[in-house]
Amino acid sequence: MTKFLLRWIASAASIYITAALFENVYITGFDAAMLAAVILGIANMIVKPIIVLFTLPINIVTLGLFTLVINGFVLKITAGLVSGFMINGLFTAILASVVLSIVHVVLSGILGVKKD
Repeated sequence: MTKFLLRWIASAASIYITAALFENVYITGFDAAMLAAVILGIANMIVKPIIVLFTLPINIVTLGLFTLVINGFVLKITAGLVSGFMINGLFTAILASVVLSIVHVVLSGILGVKKD
C-alpha cells in the first residue's frame, strides 16, 4: 500500500512540476494533480493499448516515434477529463508528456519507488 501511495504522489508531483515548466499547461492545485494522476493511470491502462493497437502500422513505420504522439494524446484526454487541468495544443501535450515521463522517473528514483 505504501508503494502505491508513493507512486501516486510521484505521479501527481510530476504533473504539477510539468505544469509549472510549461506556459500552456495549467493546473489549479495539487488536488487536481492527484486526480489527474489517477485518470492518467487509468487512461494509460485502458485507452493507450487500444490506440497503440490501432496505430501499429504507423508506429512500425516511424520506428516507435509515433508513441510520443500517442502519449501526448492520452495526456490531452486526461486534461479534458479533469477540471482544473488544461493543456493548450496537441504539440504542447506531446512535449509535456516527454517532460512528464522524465520528471516521473527522477521523482520515483528519489522516492525509491521502482516499477515491479
